[in-house]
Amino acid sequence: MEKFELIEKYFNQLPGEQAEKYSKLSHLYSEWNNKINVISRKDMVNFNERHLLHSLSIVKFIQFKAGTKIMDVGTGGGFPGLPLAIMFPETEFLLVDSVGKKLKVINDIAEQLELNNIKTLHSRAEQVEESFDFIVSRAVAKLPEFLNWMKDKIRKQSKHSLKNGILYLKGGDIKEEINSLKWKYSVFDLSTEFSEEFFQTKKLVHIYK
Repeated sequence: MEKFELIEKYFNQLPGEQAEKYSKLSHLYSEWNNKINVISRKDMVNFNERHLLHSLSIVKFIQFKAGTKIMDVGTGGGFPGLPLAIMFPETEFLLVDSVGKKLKVINDIAEQLELNNIKTLHSRAEQVEESFDFIVSRAVAKLPEFLNWMKDKIRKQSKHSLKNGILYLKGGDIKEEINSLKWKYSVFDLSTEFSEEFFQTKKLVHIYK
């Protein structure tokens, strides 16, 4: 397992309680991975970099306020929603996935870490009838298709430095996808914040009306 120093390198002023919860995550996921395949074996070796730090990259661009409501679409094993829920304990997170067994993992880890701001839902995200300040996700579909699913689920009134919308973690060449978007967008290169090679092609796309 990687050392927790990788997280402390970029988030060196975490309150003790939060740091302790982050430090436990790789062990908790490793235990579950021995039972069901939550995360690929290859990625588990690089868990702190490719899952935890990648999820927390959103924090470098926005600080969610108390009472903010966020949906994590196609959350899988709980990313990016679960690490963000630790960082923002007064923000509400709904983690949605169509694979029920992975939600069981999230619920167990959230319970062990005493995270009271996470709910999970076994469903297709486009069937969710609530609205949210932000929708987060990690590359579950092409951006225009994802926007089409989510466009009616975003609250209009914004209260953050970034307008309400979609915060989408994506890698590789995304020019064709973003040029097809019908809403406004901003693209943030994660390599400006993180020096590891993994982040060289990774981006955060903010899509808003």
